Amino acid sequence: MQKNNDCSNTLGLINVLVARFSALGDVALAVPVLYSVARCYPDVRFIFVTRPSMVPIFVNKPDNLIVTGADVKNDYTGPTGILRLIKELRKEYSPDAFADLHDVLRTRVMEMYCRLNGIRVSRINKGRSGRKALTRSRNKVMLPLLSSRARYREVFYRLGLPVEDRFSGLYNGHGKAPATDYAVICPPRTAGERWIGIAPFAAHKGKIYPPSKMEQAVRAISENHKSIRIFLFGGGDGEATILNSWAERYPGVMSLAGKRFGFAAELALMNHLDVMLSMDSANMHLASIAGTRTITIWGATHPYCGFKGWRQSDADYIQLPMTCRPCSVFGNAPCMRGDYHCLEAIRPEIIVNAIDKVLAQ
Repeated sequence: MQKNNDCSNTLGLINVLVARFSALGDVALAVPVLYSVARCYPDVRFIFVTRPSMVPIFVNKPDNLIVTGADVKNDYTGPTGILRLIKELRKEYSPDAFADLHDVLRTRVMEMYCRLNGIRVSRINKGRSGRKALTRSRNKVMLPLLSSRARYREVFYRLGLPVEDRFSGLYNGHGKAPATDYAVICPPRTAGERWIGIAPFAAHKGKIYPPSKMEQAVRAISENHKSIRIFLFGGGDGEATILNSWAERYPGVMSLAGKRFGFAAELALMNHLDVMLSMDSANMHLASIAGTRTITIWGATHPYCGFKGWRQSDADYIQLPMTCRPCSVFGNAPCMRGDYHCLEAIRPEIIVNAIDKVLAQ
């Protein structure tokens, strides 16, 4: 008999080891699934191993979800390092199942060890053939692929742990994130003030809206609204230089790039935004799981590739209807036209109007 609406753990699993080492967006995509499966099976302990830098995004996690960091680039390098890692994890947590959410050489080595030691294994199916059909230049099959979250759920299903959706955002049930959580960034918002986040960069050129055009949008939003704060999110030194210059030129604009406030503080701030504008990037996923409406600009990639933000509405996509899109799953393929028209042709006014529409609501 099930109690407290718990799901049925038919195989009697006690400790389930889960692995996903990169990238940040893919780890953020796993958050709703990991929180849900942990809440479905409170009698099971789930141990999620990822890169140390990604551990802080797991805010308000279920008590039976343990998140641990492993530096696979320095402390656990190569197959021998990964074998040492899985042995340490087995000694500490005694897993009776392993869920591979990554399917790379590192996790394949972990799988091999688990199989040899009688530990159940389930691996993600990334749907590579479907991705190839969706992104090829000729005879493109323009159909949406299974989402990454659905593929993560499949991994647990094959372990005998069907997952019901029990995730309502990182701060659901806790109200808004306390202002003290983002106090290192800025004071609490004042009455009538509107907060907007903008994350204009991504890992690859095929996903980045031209900075000169984005600056025009930032300027217009800053000038068109009173009592507005615009927070610019970014990472590398080059990004910080650009974003800091925008913050210096336009009123109400603050750059977080290069400040190293940490994920916990930035997620709390995202939770208080009225809207986030981002590329197809990790910030789209972080803002989504923080419970903030997110408008996304899509270029070489496409929502059909399966990487939409959590509960993101189709109405919040900005993209052009081009027959060559998508040409890449991750935005790292060179533009077949050579001009990145999919991004260059999006007028800044379209972005400004999308933001204004959300603020008006």
